[in-house]
Amino acid sequence: MSALGEHPTMALSSLCRSLNVPRSGIYRARRGPVARRERAKPRRALSADERQAALDVLHDERFVDRSPAEVVHALLSEGSYIASERTMYRILADHDEVKERRRQRRHPVYARPELKATASNQVWSWDITRLRTTRKWEYLYLYVVMDIFSRAVVGWMVAETETAALAVRLIDETVALHGVRPGTLVLHADRGTQMTSKTLAQLLADLDVSRSHSRPQVSNDNPFSESQFKTLKYHPSFPGKFASLEDARA
Repeated sequence: MSALGEHPTMALSSLCRSLNVPRSGIYRARRGPVARRERAKPRRALSADERQAALDVLHDERFVDRSPAEVVHALLSEGSYIASERTMYRILADHDEVKERRRQRRHPVYARPELKATASNQVWSWDITRLRTTRKWEYLYLYVVMDIFSRAVVGWMVAETETAALAVRLIDETVALHGVRPGTLVLHADRGTQMTSKTLAQLLADLDVSRSHSRPQVSNDNPFSESQFKTLKYHPSFPGKFASLEDARA
């Protein structure tokens, strides 16, 4: 304490150095809180009535879906000036209106699909993947239907095209092959054109099979088929490319 009294600056600097504390923080704590001065209002600032007039212009039917920049230039072309573009943005910000001002379509909120199977032939997942061939820009298409309870492939097809008609044939034959009773099966898929086609929807309605789809633009809502395709293509025995349709089927 005597050292602090005799050499306050030296003692404080040594103490702060040993404690790894900045001296400025000590001085600031001793000084206490400093009252901030109110910022002086600019002389050219708009009055309350002028700000309200600018907001009324922005809310006008002519400008309700246009940006402040468009509003300012439209008024200038008519020989009128209400406020600058930046001031209009400040006025809109004060009223929580700095956002997309046009009327836009609101997409519905889709529930995340939750599939639960306690036995085989309760929930199937299906998808289509491309298979590379030895010819450039030519592909084959592998259709696979999988039971998510047993992870067994219950139906598959390799074709040269990707169409809803082939998907309908595969689903119809697979349901008949496993003797699935009406009203007991849920078929899950993503939202590809083949999966959401009217012909497939009509078949599932006739077979009394419930449909389940992934949410729009969500790639991981069909993990069963996606995982199975990755396991297939990354397996050491997978050839990578096929010379013909018969080669791929074999």
